[in-house]
Amino acid sequence: MSDSQLFEDTFTITSINSQKYDRVSRISCTSTDNLTTFTLDINTELYPCAVGESLSMALASTLSLDGKDEDNAASRGWRDVGMGEHTLANEYDYVCHGKVYRFEEGSTSGNMSVFVSFGGLLLYMDGPYNKLVPLRIDYVYLLLKK
Repeated sequence: MSDSQLFEDTFTITSINSQKYDRVSRISCTSTDNLTTFTLDINTELYPCAVGESLSMALASTLSLDGKDEDNAASRGWRDVGMGEHTLANEYDYVCHGKVYRFEEGSTSGNMSVFVSFGGLLLYMDGPYNKLVPLRIDYVYLLLKK
């Protein structure tokens, strides 16, 4: 895990609820060590998912491979990268930018819960404090790959 990556783990999709919206589904996943779970609203038109699939998920503070802050990202847009410029997003299939907005005590002792909004698509994570402690109320990138 690089300096810019705040969290990284591998998960298995345990359920998919696509009843409420046409192109958005709520997926529930459990980590391979069964310690961390997350529920995520995802655009399944862009990133189709199936129960039982394995996903690699990362949360990062920047897409820069050297971990430098993106001071000018607000002025030029996070997707506007130079020709041939390689970022963390190149290594993943699905990328969102959002804000960590709330923390709570987790479902069990020693766990914490984290809430992130990606422009209305929500992420809820529950896991051991020591795995989620790098997260803070700030902007993050969600990165997924199969």
